[in-house]
Amino acid sequence: MQDPRFVHSVFSSIASRYVTANHVLSLGADILWRERALKIIAEWKPGRLLDIATGTGDLALAVKKALPEVDVLGTDFCRPMLDVAVQRGLTNVLEADAMNLPLPDDAFDAATVAFGLRNMADYGKALCEFRRILSPGGHLLVLDFSMPEGILAVPYRFYLHNILPHIAGWLTGNMGAYDYLGDSIETFPRGAAFCELLSRCGYQAPTALPLMGGIATIYTAQKACSE
Repeated sequence: MQDPRFVHSVFSSIASRYVTANHVLSLGADILWRERALKIIAEWKPGRLLDIATGTGDLALAVKKALPEVDVLGTDFCRPMLDVAVQRGLTNVLEADAMNLPLPDDAFDAATVAFGLRNMADYGKALCEFRRILSPGGHLLVLDFSMPEGILAVPYRFYLHNILPHIAGWLTGNMGAYDYLGDSIETFPRGAAFCELLSRCGYQAPTALPLMGGIATIYTAQKACSE
């Protein structure tokens, strides 16, 4: 779990180069991961969707393009990131802390958070807040990095801690911006542990879908229809 002031400072400093850095560092895989998330979201057929920690708007913009009938709102607590999202075409945005969203209960059919929950100060509190704004029967999707197991574990860990921070520093102009990334991924609950956390936060039917051998994972869950 992260210090909000540190996270805000880091993302404010790299906002203008964040999109390019993500594509390069993941070798374009982040685009494929969002496409997989879109297929899941499309199956839910939401009317209103909240993209939390939207950042520069990658997932929210993808939803708007693929599912134009969905009313999408993107929120983030970092204004420079939102400014980039608006420049890229995401006009419906709200500057807000994901831990305390200034939004009514039961207001959205779906909520998404891509590569953002891992940067929050309290995962459980954030997940409970996301559930609050979901309508009964509403769906949550979390896309984030995880740690692969088996043959990929050792080379990926080496890349994560020894190569990625240097490349990211060169791309963003902030050599320290990604120093914390490896540790944040290592300590973020994954697989069954994250599904258990979802259950403890009141969600039903949690699932985990590993991507590229577990380098990233899509988690889904649902708010009870009776709430």
